[in-house]
Amino acid sequence: RLLVDHPPYVRTAKGLLGLDEFEDLLDRVILPTESHGKLGGKASGLFLAQKIIEQAGVEGKHGECGQVKIPKTFYLVTDAQLRFMEHNDLQDLFEQKYREIDEVRDQYPNIVQMFKHATFPSEVVHGLSAVLDDLGDVPLVVRSSSLLEDSYGTAFSGKYKSLFLPNQGTKRERLDAMLDAIAEIYASIFGPDPIAYRRERGLTDLHEEMGILIQEVVGRRVGRYFFPAFAGVAFSNNEFRWSPRLEREDGLVRLVPGLGTRAVDRVGDDYPVLVVPSKPQLRANTSVEEIVRYAPRRMDALNLETRRFETVEIDELLKEHGEGLPWLGKVFSVHEPPDVLRPASSLLCDPSKDTLVATFDGLVAKTSFVKQIRAILDVLQETLDTPVDIEFACDGEVLYLLQCRPQSYAEESAPAPIPVDIPEERVVFSARKHISNGALPPITHVVYVDPERYGALGSREEMLLVARAVGKLNKILPKRQFILLGPGRWGSRGDIKLGVAVTYADICNTSMLVEIARRKGNYVPDLSFGTHFFQDLVESRIRYLPLY
Repeated sequence: RLLVDHPPYVRTAKGLLGLDEFEDLLDRVILPTESHGKLGGKASGLFLAQKIIEQAGVEGKHGECGQVKIPKTFYLVTDAQLRFMEHNDLQDLFEQKYREIDEVRDQYPNIVQMFKHATFPSEVVHGLSAVLDDLGDVPLVVRSSSLLEDSYGTAFSGKYKSLFLPNQGTKRERLDAMLDAIAEIYASIFGPDPIAYRRERGLTDLHEEMGILIQEVVGRRVGRYFFPAFAGVAFSNNEFRWSPRLEREDGLVRLVPGLGTRAVDRVGDDYPVLVVPSKPQLRANTSVEEIVRYAPRRMDALNLETRRFETVEIDELLKEHGEGLPWLGKVFSVHEPPDVLRPASSLLCDPSKDTLVATFDGLVAKTSFVKQIRAILDVLQETLDTPVDIEFACDGEVLYLLQCRPQSYAEESAPAPIPVDIPEERVVFSARKHISNGALPPITHVVYVDPERYGALGSREEMLLVARAVGKLNKILPKRQFILLGPGRWGSRGDIKLGVAVTYADICNTSMLVEIARRKGNYVPDLSFGTHFFQDLVESRIRYLPLY
């Protein structure tokens, strides 16, 4: 009635939840009058995961990151979105899901503006106003929690919006910013990516409603910025292994300093740190040169003075505020060229002068964080009877769980036999690194974006036209019978010079995505395993190959 009605969820939850849990939960739910709404997939997954961890005693067992908690959270139920649409006479928009994807894409920006200029029913406004009274002016994140989201086989990873609010200023300004964010998340139901995703999975005719989570942002204030010590995502299964010593069940963690957005998004110009919970000594980068080259250089934070979400240079932040960071030694190492990395500590390093690199060596080697994450993944997988994908953040003392959903995974494939007698002139390309097993169906077309010609384009607009062309080909070519080859990181946000700016709706029909790395472009494929973009490929059984 209140959470979700997926049978696997109900089977697990009824053995774990009692009346007390619901009583606590209902104190934080905003319900319109005569509401029949639910909390939605993301809220339900997080709520159940918290109870599983509490009852398993994973909290505090492994020490240094302290307890496992969830941030203070309030919930706006799913049918509040229906009331909002009725209140503004927007019900005819539900027909958007039956339109052509190009039409959906063209109309979506107008729908977002329409929603942002609409008004909310007074009972919802009063409920949200009371939430702000309770939370005060701490930074907040407003997150989607739709009925279909985060359920078994349909994760909807990154399809709907989550928006950070610095939550500064007068009560009226803070309330307006929150209403604006909720309206934008409601509008994201009608975007091209979720509609293409639903079509792909035969969910077009299922009714979708959007619940909302309002959460305190995990972190501390450092100067004018607010951010956590570190954040990331962790997976029960490692779907892309860079060493023959790694097993699928060893899992994967992606770590970044600051807000976790850069751990889940495909960013064109930066890298996360990858750690394997069962074998933390097996890192993707081994030499000091590689560790430094592929370390995170930027981080996301909330600027409380400008009231904006910003990407900041880690070097600059450390030079300005490094001495005030209590977690310095967990996240950073001091680099002494050419090939020495030593632990950073408040006593033995000077952030204003030393070169600091985000390696997470202190966290991995000197705390029990990795054991704690492994224990959380294991107990969740065992209780939910499925591999899981979790998001987390740490303020330097307490580890906070932000999301838990079933992990998308592909069936394991045996290596396909490779013929040995192919004449050289018949070979299109060959690869020797990061190759997963599998065979493709008969391929009729190859779509090739020439890396040199793409890099020579003069403007962002021309590059976006290439992405639109790929999207049109995705629609007309025979499904799962064509391969996409192109430069750099497909689907990255940020610097689109490094990769074609496609979204899920532009590539959902391809059989394989190949990323071409050319040295003179100073580009090496990002091990993007674990981003929302990569999870889409796994879930849709689209093969991925980096080509060096």
